[in-house]
Amino acid sequence: MNAADLRALDRLQLTVARRLDGLLHGDYLGLLPGAGSEPGEAREYRAGDDVRRMDWPVTARTTVPHVRTTISDRELETWLAVDLSPSLDFGTVGMLKRELAEGAVAAFSYLAGRGGNRIGAVVTEGGPAKAIPPRPGRGGARSLLRTVTALPRGEGAGDLAELIDKTRRHARRRGLAIVISDFLEDEDRPSDWSRELRRLAVRQQVLCVEVLDPAELALPDVGVLDLIDPETGATVEVQTGNARFRARYAEAAAEQRARIAAGIRSGGAAHLRLSTGSDWLRDIAAFVAERRHLAAYR
Repeated sequence: MNAADLRALDRLQLTVARRLDGLLHGDYLGLLPGAGSEPGEAREYRAGDDVRRMDWPVTARTTVPHVRTTISDRELETWLAVDLSPSLDFGTVGMLKRELAEGAVAAFSYLAGRGGNRIGAVVTEGGPAKAIPPRPGRGGARSLLRTVTALPRGEGAGDLAELIDKTRRHARRRGLAIVISDFLEDEDRPSDWSRELRRLAVRQQVLCVEVLDPAELALPDVGVLDLIDPETGATVEVQTGNARFRARYAEAAAEQRARIAAGIRSGGAAHLRLSTGSDWLRDIAAFVAERRHLAAYR
């Protein structure tokens, strides 16, 4: 990594720190408090509560369903599962999806590293996934980002299921796992990444960060386009001036994103969608603030 790359990373980290500190308020600016393992008080069951926390003695005594809350953990070990396969080398609105994914790594490692929490990562660039051991605090977050962005680029499609499985094997302590990917896969070789998400969620809080570009949802009317699949090298010529073609494309894209959302939901994970065409740092801050608000009423 040359000096220019290091300066660019330092600017990214500074931007992330300033923006998130300005958008998120409060003494504790970590990502999310852990679900906790120490038992707390019992309260009445609410829709959406985990049935595994049912307090059956209190329920039997009061004849009203109750759950046992837990005391939130403030020190967590966080693992990032980062998909930087060639499909992320695409972007039409000022940045590539790869750059957005790297920005998400910077933001979540910064948030998760507050208070000395440890952050590690498992990364695929299109080949076998590589593990980066967890390190504590801001120094660990800075080192992790530099290591992730310095990895050599691979060729071919990444295996998201293998990436999630390897993350699960490394995340031995209860904590938080964040999967950053565009969740696109070869339709001829689909992988059961949703099943691996469910296995990961047995011991971890799981957040899936879906990275996309606006052109993946709807094609602009710009005439003839020559498109290249960055993972296979296959090329195709499309006529974007055809309104019926654009409508079919938008319908297929919506169905694809619905399948991805369903897979994430069935995997027991929270879902955050980031776009190269939006203020992604504000989107992250809004998501974290909402999750904290919901956790406060659990």
